[in-house]
Amino acid sequence: MPMSFAAEQLLSILPEITILISAALVLMADLFSDQGASPGSVSPNRPAQAARPVRGLSHGLTLLGLVIALGLTGFVGGGTPQILFDGHLIQDAMTDLLRAAILIIGILAFVYVRPWLEERGLLIGEFYALGLLALLGMLVMVSANSFLALYLGLELQALALYALVAFERDSARGAEAAMKYFVLGALGSGLLLYGISMLYGATGSITFGPVAAALSAQETNEVLVFGLAFVVIGIGFKFGAVPFHMWVPDVYEGAPTPALLILGSAPKIAALAFAVRILVEALPSLHPDWQGMLLILSVLSMGLGNLVAIAQSNIKRMLGYSTISHVGFILLGLLAGSRQGYAAAMFYAIVYAVMAAGAFGILLILSRQGLDAERLEDLKGLNDRDAWYAAMMGLMMFSMAGVPPTVGFMAKLLVLEAVIRIDLVWLAVVAVFFSIIGAFYYLRVVKFIYFDPPAPDAPPLAGSAGVRAAITLNALAVLALGIYPAALLSLCQAAF
Repeated sequence: MPMSFAAEQLLSILPEITILISAALVLMADLFSDQGASPGSVSPNRPAQAARPVRGLSHGLTLLGLVIALGLTGFVGGGTPQILFDGHLIQDAMTDLLRAAILIIGILAFVYVRPWLEERGLLIGEFYALGLLALLGMLVMVSANSFLALYLGLELQALALYALVAFERDSARGAEAAMKYFVLGALGSGLLLYGISMLYGATGSITFGPVAAALSAQETNEVLVFGLAFVVIGIGFKFGAVPFHMWVPDVYEGAPTPALLILGSAPKIAALAFAVRILVEALPSLHPDWQGMLLILSVLSMGLGNLVAIAQSNIKRMLGYSTISHVGFILLGLLAGSRQGYAAAMFYAIVYAVMAAGAFGILLILSRQGLDAERLEDLKGLNDRDAWYAAMMGLMMFSMAGVPPTVGFMAKLLVLEAVIRIDLVWLAVVAVFFSIIGAFYYLRVVKFIYFDPPAPDAPPLAGSAGVRAAITLNALAVLALGIYPAALLSLCQAAF
């Protein structure tokens, strides 16, 4: 019997349905098995053994749901592109690739966070449910084919991340960071929505295909330019690009490290999909206008991100400014306006998420003795304490700095090549100049790891076998993708 049209549409969103069901199951399991203890009711000094029998169920259900969703992504993926749900969703090569990337990063993130949460008595269902809902919002953004679906996915992701940043109720810094994130995120969403409303008024549609067709049939006018400007501002806020970056360093410094691991990795992939869906698919005829806007954002982000990161002594804040500089490189690929540039930007966003997950994973491992590893000095002598973790962190830092043969070098090279091919050689020179400056603060971390003695009271690092295996796979991916980038690059090129 042939499958009905409605069943085919539901089949195409099975990964999203699986994540939603997993979040619901985690909440129910948490409620019925331990009387629904909340984060505020759990003492940080509570022994980990009190939470382990029950809270491990939430962890297991989360990982099981993510693995099933990843398998279903491969099952429903491939084939010809399909427009679904009255034009609001699309399933194409980009959807399949970015879905898989987000889910893989999610699996790594939830493996890394368990020891930190367990030691502090915070291994509770709410954290996992919020993390899953944030991932669900990212998946919706990746498959969006209309402004409505894109905005709903964006807000679902944002609301879950706001709550994760404020997850430690007793932390004044966490509450302050969450409030800044919420206020500035709401401002960015409002400006984005205003720009979308102007584009809707000019084109009469909210789905990307009709919007692109309407724009190609009319001349650029003031309404379109203003609408585009507000949309680019919204994109800048969500990426954390200069001058809309003011929330990034404070949120990175104040957020709990497990929340920061989720916030600082996979959302960059979703932000790339967000920008591509709007600029490349809905507004291609306005490329000369948004190219100039992205050029300014890119140069400012690379410059300020790399220069200010040098002055940071807090490694989480340093990685926040580092993120801003990497966003500048992603925008370089987008402004190129070519298939090569778009593929390079996608490649960069994916590998940056992998590198960020590994770096924050090491910080979580170093934070397992009751104190968070936040200052650069906390990494002193890591090689003497655990040579394997030191090698993993060193590899992440070398990759972020763009040192061959790591994947960070290849990602930067692909973006620079795309920029040079559109005759913006000066822009490539600027990017290389700021990358050389940025190498300083990454190599400083390596210096602390290998050339400084550990503190006398530094505790031993006895990481679990699962965490050690995950960080090893993460680092090997950084190295393997740098030596053999063709597999991932071909998938990125096939998405356009």
